[in-house]
Amino acid sequence: MLLDTQTLFSDNQAITASAASDNVVRFGLGDCTFVPLLIQVTEDFATLTSLTVKIQTAVDSAFTTPVDLAQSIVAVADLKKGAVIPINYIPSGNLGYIRIYYTVTGSNATKGKITAGVVAGVDR
Repeated sequence: MLLDTQTLFSDNQAITASAASDNVVRFGLGDCTFVPLLIQVTEDFATLTSLTVKIQTAVDSAFTTPVDLAQSIVAVADLKKGAVIPINYIPSGNLGYIRIYYTVTGSNATKGKITAGVVAGVDR
């Protein structure tokens, strides 16, 4: 998979507590349905119970009023290096800006990292 720094949400981002992706991508108004995504674990997670990964959109880059477009809940047992979070595309509903929001359930993670961004295509 090829990743572009202009459309990268998280670059080996440590997720030790609930947080937004390091980067917000401005898509502008209009439908960006089926823009392919890769959200991949780059370091095993530890301590937490599960991780909820949400694709969010908003009309401003501060995400004053975020809207959830998609989500996936992944148990810690499945958050191993190389695992891909099962959200493969940006769904319809884009308001101009897109980010990813990570919600930790259970104890805060003592380790765990993710790289996420737009890709040219989704491998199957």
